[in-house]
Amino acid sequence: MIKASMVGFETVTVDSFDGLVVDHAKEVGATGIIRGLRQVSDFEFEFQMALMNRKLAGDITTIFLMPHEKYTYLNSTVIRNLASLKADVSDFVPPIVHDALKKKFKK
Repeated sequence: MIKASMVGFETVTVDSFDGLVVDHAKEVGATGIIRGLRQVSDFEFEFQMALMNRKLAGDITTIFLMPHEKYTYLNSTVIRNLASLKADVSDFVPPIVHDALKKKFKK
């Protein structure tokens, strides 16, 4: 679903891996890791991970991005719960994900 959602974004590559993110970043020639911070509670964990990644691979930079305030309360659990109760989540997920959720939680 991620690959399908990224069709048309020519500079985006969808990939998966096992192991350390910094090792994968090096393998693919990345110079940075982008991480999202929704809430203050995310920061402590993400900051700790960024410091460890810096220790393991000082040449890989972690970049933190914050969402628009209207999305700060969203996470996959909230979306899944809403979808399971037949709420419209189409404003929050790509069409392919919306269709999959509707199919999964169909009566």
